[in-house]
Amino acid sequence: MIGLRLRSFFFNVGWYVGTTILAIAGSPILLMPRRFVVAWSLVWIDFCLWWLRVTCRLTHRVGGLENMPTGPVIFACKHQSSWETLAFSRLFPGAATVMKRELVLIPIVGWAMARAGNIAVERGDGAKALRGLVKQAKATLEEGRSILIFPEGTRVAVGDEKPYQVGTAALYRQLGVPVVPVALNSGVFWGRRKFIKWPGVIDVEILPAIPPGLGRDVFMATLRERIEGATDRLVAAARRREQK
Repeated sequence: MIGLRLRSFFFNVGWYVGTTILAIAGSPILLMPRRFVVAWSLVWIDFCLWWLRVTCRLTHRVGGLENMPTGPVIFACKHQSSWETLAFSRLFPGAATVMKRELVLIPIVGWAMARAGNIAVERGDGAKALRGLVKQAKATLEEGRSILIFPEGTRVAVGDEKPYQVGTAALYRQLGVPVVPVALNSGVFWGRRKFIKWPGVIDVEILPAIPPGLGRDVFMATLRERIEGATDRLVAAARRREQK
């Protein structure tokens, strides 16, 4: 356990120090076109994932690549850990992530999130927030980019449940594009609000797309069944590997 704590400590130190250096050194890039901001962000992401692998021996693999679409879609992803914040921009390049507006207020890093073309919404703002979400999402699709949303709206620890929010259903109804469910087991290794990062391999699974045109209730039930069923399977498999 002492070794795990030390490795996690070194990761956190490197993460914060590296982020600070890259943020300060790269801040002038915020004045440049979006493609430069995205490229700079990917440098930071690659550094963080590399440092996670070196210090904590935590890597990942992606299954279901045959289900990866060729055109713009809505990726509806399970959210268990801060790991997704780092990795998903690399796994789903070009996708605009739906995030809470307060994140874009973080100096430099948050500004970069906004300049990279992500979608910021004001949580708790009801119908107005939904209209803003749909408007930004339509503009994103017109650019030929996909949208990435976390249906539960926040990180949810392994074993916990939260209702799926109406934003995903609104996008599905209004945009008329397939929704691609994504399951994972990152919370087994890097838990919500946990200091320890356990060594291992995070599994991400891209599931078959849900075509447009279903009724709201059928769509939401199908989405939840696919994501939660696959996530439970991946979590159970990870725990079996830990016991060996």
